Amino acid sequence: MRKTWTVIAAAILILSMVLAGCSSNNGGGSAGGETDTASSGEKVTINVFAQQANDVDLKTNKFTKLMEDKFNIQFNWTTVPFDGAAEKRQISLASGDYPDLYLLIPWVDRFSQTDLLKFGQQGLIVPLNNLIDQYAPNIKRMLESNEYYKAMNTAPDGNIYGLTGLNECFHCSYPNKMWLNTKWLKQLGLSKPKTLKEFKAVLEAFKTKDPNGNGKADEVPLSGSIEPYGVHIIPYLMNGFIYDDDRTYLIMKNGKVDTAANKPEWKEGLAYVKSLYDAGLIDPGAFTQNAEAFKKIGDNADAQLLGAGAGMHPALFVNTATDAPYGKDYDPVPPLQGPHASYATFNYPIDPGASFVITNKASKEAQITAIKMLDYIYTQEGTMRAYLGEEGKSWRGPQEGDVALNDKVQPLYKSIPLASGEKPRNDNWGALSQYNHHRAYRDAEIQGKDIYAADGYERRLYEATLLMENKEPEEIFPHWALWVDPAHTDEASMMQTNIKDYIDQNALQFVTGTKSLDKDWDAYVKGLEDLNMKRYLEIMQASYDSSTINK
Repeated sequence: MRKTWTVIAAAILILSMVLAGCSSNNGGGSAGGETDTASSGEKVTINVFAQQANDVDLKTNKFTKLMEDKFNIQFNWTTVPFDGAAEKRQISLASGDYPDLYLLIPWVDRFSQTDLLKFGQQGLIVPLNNLIDQYAPNIKRMLESNEYYKAMNTAPDGNIYGLTGLNECFHCSYPNKMWLNTKWLKQLGLSKPKTLKEFKAVLEAFKTKDPNGNGKADEVPLSGSIEPYGVHIIPYLMNGFIYDDDRTYLIMKNGKVDTAANKPEWKEGLAYVKSLYDAGLIDPGAFTQNAEAFKKIGDNADAQLLGAGAGMHPALFVNTATDAPYGKDYDPVPPLQGPHASYATFNYPIDPGASFVITNKASKEAQITAIKMLDYIYTQEGTMRAYLGEEGKSWRGPQEGDVALNDKVQPLYKSIPLASGEKPRNDNWGALSQYNHHRAYRDAEIQGKDIYAADGYERRLYEATLLMENKEPEEIFPHWALWVDPAHTDEASMMQTNIKDYIDQNALQFVTGTKSLDKDWDAYVKGLEDLNMKRYLEIMQASYDSSTINK
């Protein structure tokens, strides 16, 4: 798996150099058929269901108008706010009053793989395979060049029932990071830890040596929260013992799927985390509090309290504005060496499912026009215009002295933020259009050189993630690229939920002392077996074996 990701990264780096040499006007690729000019004749009506942010009006949007003119489209929009979007989409299907096209935002709502298989087999969803082959060369090229993306979008029966956005956020690929208060390290004359043993010693110093200088023992050596943004404490620490993906708790060896959560190394990892907890080095609230409570610790006004915070990025727990008092104090710690490993949690930054779905209500002309429109968005020109807006107003090209996020490639674009008091420009589709934001494209974004300034924050995250890159095991369970057999979907979903909840609950009980690792471990392992772990692993193995990622 590491070799696969390294090869992809290398290809992306080469592609980024190619992209940087293209002007924003040449399209970065050609769209098939009639995508460069509007076709003659009557406009093609497309009824669209879409989620709409408060600062966007899709009916009057400038990119909407561009698409209508370029592809001779008449859009009829049904828009819904983010809140309740999933329920409204489900209601539209259940009522039979559904659109030609669903154009969704993945992190707001998407069709699940189960949805796609169900509605596809019922004939409500139109497979895209032939449309892509005939009218969408850019989509086809991306599917053929990215094995993960192809696997995520290709059902076990070979059909592509919808497309999920491609947004390869590098820092999102390694979510479970640790950010250490290096200001305190310097004050105490300590070095950045390299091992779990050294990390514990640093936390002990934070607790006992009054690094905030207020004469009170009020420091919080380590904290986190419960959201899914890398803010869980256990995974970062567990990876010094055995690989912890913080999602499925599944591991792989020689192509065979297994669980990490019943292994001796898992028990050792819990014992280490418990030792930190027993010593008062972990904030008890880290296992129950939300992000707001976590950030109150990080931004405490009376005195700086936080020594280390788990999180995908530091803004989750501290104000990182240029004038914020503590935002510059937290720097990333590479994976710490434990007794058995020094892994980083890897997760492909795209979730499976689909945000672009054509239904059987769409006429043949509407189907062809919709896929051509999406294919344009997969070009470099379309990508930039759809997401960034108008060149010269919402984004600009590179200027002398500009540096790309990946400083080894040529810079390509820089967003122009809204000026104070400026009205929303309503000139792009934003997150509705993130269909080809591959690693090379994101790497070419112009960022400031100061990683602690507002315009250098993404560079700060990029450099932090370089410390994690390729530190995952050679083989990992690629849950994002697998489709479960429809006959077993409900069974697997229930088992997955029950098993994950059981592992999480028991981990907390072992760490806090509600259960004893010495006395209750065997009963815990037996409990996993009673949840039919064997059957669950069989289903996951079959899903892996049948996936295109394994071909």
